[in-house]
Amino acid sequence: MAISVPILAIIFALHLIAFVFAVGAERRRSFAEVVPDQYDERTYCLYSTDASTVYGLSAFGLLLLSQVVVNGVTRCLCFGKGLVSATSSTTCAIFFFVFSWLSFLGAEACLLAGSAKNAYHTKYRGIFGGEDISCATLRKGVFAAGAALTLLSLMGSVFYYWAHSRADTGGWQKHRNEGVGMTEQPPEFGKV
Repeated sequence: MAISVPILAIIFALHLIAFVFAVGAERRRSFAEVVPDQYDERTYCLYSTDASTVYGLSAFGLLLLSQVVVNGVTRCLCFGKGLVSATSSTTCAIFFFVFSWLSFLGAEACLLAGSAKNAYHTKYRGIFGGEDISCATLRKGVFAAGAALTLLSLMGSVFYYWAHSRADTGGWQKHRNEGVGMTEQPPEFGKV
């Protein structure tokens, strides 16, 4: 298996779009304020938009899809003729496989937990002028950590794919009969 440029483009695109969604989720986190109810003497939490929940779940899905693509193409490090030998490419492939999965799981945990916590809204109502109520909101930096781990997952996935393909092909694969064939003469033109 040689390195495929379309596969690399798909991996890059999915990771970078997931990164953009994670940064967008951090920027659009829900904020809350305690406001008095206009009908009685109670207070409640008024929350801003829930856009970051959708952004976080979108980043979660795209990152999951990218990991499926990488592990589907490389067959999850289970198969391949070059992975049996103990070469430096095999060692690099195993290292980046583990690195890719650890950063992927960390990013997915941050994105999913952040989306769940951001979607939670306190429904507690207190007596106006009484005890202050606490409005549950997401801490700053959860989606940012997911975005940073997404970039680390991108780096790990690309290097894993590169090292796996290098170990699988022995570092070099000669390409034959590829291209558009502009230099070959069709057989019907040879018969004059």
